[in-house]
Amino acid sequence: MPAQVISGKEVAAQIRRELKSEVEQLTGKGIQPGLAVILVGDDPASHSYVKGKEKASIELGFYSEIHRLEASVSEENVLALISKLNGDPKIHGILVQLPLPGHISEKKVIQAINPDKDVDGFHPENVGNMYIGLPAFLPCTPHGVIQMLKRSDVDIKGKHAVVLGRSNIVGKPMAQLLLAEDATVTICHSRTIDLPAITRQADILIAAVGKAGMVTADMVKPGAVVIDVGVNRVEGKLVGDCQFDEVSRVASLITPVPGGVGPMTITMLMYNTVESAKRSLN
Repeated sequence: MPAQVISGKEVAAQIRRELKSEVEQLTGKGIQPGLAVILVGDDPASHSYVKGKEKASIELGFYSEIHRLEASVSEENVLALISKLNGDPKIHGILVQLPLPGHISEKKVIQAINPDKDVDGFHPENVGNMYIGLPAFLPCTPHGVIQMLKRSDVDIKGKHAVVLGRSNIVGKPMAQLLLAEDATVTICHSRTIDLPAITRQADILIAAVGKAGMVTADMVKPGAVVIDVGVNRVEGKLVGDCQFDEVSRVASLITPVPGGVGPMTITMLMYNTVESAKRSLN
């Protein structure tokens, strides 16, 4: 029996309905959630992501600012803009679209954002708070995965979760959030010996390596839940890290690419912005 497909579009739409109602309540109290996005240069993928964020902001009733800067802009000017947005009471969330041109330090830019407005969840203060279980803005993609699992009635507690990939944006925080839900977590990466032997132990398998079709059916335990975070372009088509057709014959639940984790990332960014606006009420 083929796996049931977890639709990120449907889960995202459900969360956005909840957020829209919260935004209406906040606006009634005189607080309109405000999101500012900084886009440097003309990377087509970045422009597409930013367009999606702008559209979601407007649909939810946010105040939205998009700052489009030339690729040649100085690091100093980017940091000055962040400083200005940090002090702007209309803005509850600041997002700098990555990657940045080589002459601008991502590290400096991320650290310049006020942690209370860091709705991407990348600032070291938010990362540290997440690791020790204090309130923090959680990174959007891993948080979106947790929401998909919970809203699909997947019991995470006590399960063996295997995370493929150790990036700071997905792999590492994903492992931490699964741990916080009482999963037993293994992280695998490019140096892991006998990878299939480990992935076959997973009750929940998260693929986040960015390598098209790397996960094959013989790497998946029958009945496992498979979440495909990979976004790869092959011959003009978007594909995940899993060979979807064959893996879906083994798994019990699986996410597609596109239409799986992708819609959740922007939705959790909106969620964090609403959380930030709620905090500003206090």
